[in-house]
Amino acid sequence: MVTPYPSVNVLGTVLEPCSRDPLTGYFRDGHCNTCREDTGSHTVCVIVTAEFLAFSKYVGNDLTTPMPHLQFAGLKPGDSWCLCAARFLQAHDEGCAPLVRLQSTHHDALDIVPLEILELYRAPD
Repeated sequence: MVTPYPSVNVLGTVLEPCSRDPLTGYFRDGHCNTCREDTGSHTVCVIVTAEFLAFSKYVGNDLTTPMPHLQFAGLKPGDSWCLCAARFLQAHDEGCAPLVRLQSTHHDALDIVPLEILELYRAPD
């Protein structure tokens, strides 16, 4: 049985929803919840941009192409999405990281991305 970790954000408060349209999260519950089985750490709630989507596709993770068999319609600029923490850090290193919704970013993202870096991309509340 998969047991989610506590739903706490990087600010130390209750994890807020990231997106229900498109439905996101490791558990597809709209939150960036995580667990031991989530080896990709889908914990950073981002607001994707065209630049980030192009970068992600370039590095091998096409987030724009629909995959109906996975109930995934593809992302477009402006969508919120639970992104893998390592991919976010990679995008930061390459200068194309998207904005982050800190209140919707799981505390476990801090195991990979320092809070100081996440704060650089803080989306307006």
